[in-house]
Amino acid sequence: MRRVSLIRMLLVCGLVGVAGLVGGAEEISFVRLTPAQYQRAIHDIFGPSVAVDDRGVDSGVRENGLLALGARKLTLTAATLERYESLARQVATQVTDPRRRATLIPCTPENDSAVDDDCAAKFLTEAGRFLFRRPLSDSEIQSYVGMAHSATETIGDFDAGLRAALVGMLVAPDFLFRVERAEPDPDRLEKLRLDAYSRASRLSFFLWDTTPDAELLAAAQSGALESPEGLSQQVERLLSSPRVEDGLRAFFSDMLGFDGFATLSVDSSLFPKFTKNVEDEAREQTLRTIADHLLRRSGDYRDLFVTRDTFLTPSLAALYGVPLPRVQELGGAVPWVRYRFPDDDPHVGLLTQVSFLALHSHPGSTSPTLRGKALRENLLCQRVPPPPGDVDFSLVQDTGNPAFKTVRQRLAVHRENPTCAACHRLTDPVGLTLEVFDVSGVYRTTENGAPIDTTGTFRGTPYASVTELAPILRDDPTATSCLVNRAFSYGTARLPADEEFSWLVDTRSSLIEASVGWRDLMRRIAHYPDFYTNRVE
Repeated sequence: MRRVSLIRMLLVCGLVGVAGLVGGAEEISFVRLTPAQYQRAIHDIFGPSVAVDDRGVDSGVRENGLLALGARKLTLTAATLERYESLARQVATQVTDPRRRATLIPCTPENDSAVDDDCAAKFLTEAGRFLFRRPLSDSEIQSYVGMAHSATETIGDFDAGLRAALVGMLVAPDFLFRVERAEPDPDRLEKLRLDAYSRASRLSFFLWDTTPDAELLAAAQSGALESPEGLSQQVERLLSSPRVEDGLRAFFSDMLGFDGFATLSVDSSLFPKFTKNVEDEAREQTLRTIADHLLRRSGDYRDLFVTRDTFLTPSLAALYGVPLPRVQELGGAVPWVRYRFPDDDPHVGLLTQVSFLALHSHPGSTSPTLRGKALRENLLCQRVPPPPGDVDFSLVQDTGNPAFKTVRQRLAVHRENPTCAACHRLTDPVGLTLEVFDVSGVYRTTENGAPIDTTGTFRGTPYASVTELAPILRDDPTATSCLVNRAFSYGTARLPADEEFSWLVDTRSSLIEASVGWRDLMRRIAHYPDFYTNRVE
């Protein structure tokens, strides 16, 4: 059975996982679940006590700035498939464990060592509906019940039979991928719209970053999602749920490139305060700041460039150089404390948080180029070309040269190379302004004893410091356009089509006129008819 399932998966995923299938009037495409979505789906279906060890599962490839776009082009390597099969066995063993069996399996066989197809069918039909995010066909139910039947007869254990069938479901493309089926749109004959269950999945993963719940699947089954009223009801329900924070965190983790934390390396001999705990807390600080601002305060997205409100732990407070109550004074609770940087403090907005500064540095030195590139690409959606393969970086990296004490001086010489100048004109001005923060985010005013020059120009507007740069970025319409485009691409796992750009521009303009609120943006996208169209690229 194991060998058969592996061959089946390799054939299916290797052949159709990249581009999808078009057959007759139906179009099918595949979007692979991220490790976080896999884990969240398992917890939602079987409970949070079911452990999911997703180590060894690759996070995917970044395409046009988003992992979500790369997920549509992902297939499964043999190594990844083996890892998923191991995960499936771990999950299935926990689900059928006697301590969980009573709550997860809706029936009890008459004989624990004998076949009971009716009981197996009850469990597999219900579990399959949530795992595949749609009802199973009669033939699928028969197939999985048959797997349970055969394994039970062979092993003499009903639960072992269920485990075998459940493993089969957990390694099936219908679970590991969001299988999106599209059909002709009766109202727009030139388009293909997602069917009801694919629509439910797209909406749920967009707003909650997880599989549809029972109510959303019921709405798909009843046809409610295909009416404006029914769709609106579900959109508002999902947006008003606390679970919308999971979706927000997933989106911004993708947009900000937080998958980079998996390979982040900071030289502990040079920056001893930047521990693994600080690394985790830095990521959480940014996500906590965003969630608080956009969800609990219903703030304007653009104000994240200038906000002084955040959350700190004692370890982070030490890096930022600000006072914070000791852990003991917090009653032993998780030491997160709401904090507002003073108006004269250089820390303003997300760009001055440790997560951004450390993530876009070298292990032992800052990098204005990496920081400027991250700002341009992640937050402004501007592409910065890669450097030529024959560029000499020795001068830039020579921090001991007494003639060029600061990185600004070293980069100025580097930019004399005309092949480098075009890119560095994009990245360096804003990156050099952030040089007042070292690799670990600690504020400084000198480099190698020389004062750090933070002046620069952005789109023709001069500024003297990061506190002057922040409001310029806040008011730049490119930042809002980037957010709108990224959110649409994140939800659809595709780039906007040419005819969709006018809607995106109108959406950006209307948001700027009011306030770039998160829920309002998500609501607009979720109600846009083309959000539920499909294209195989």
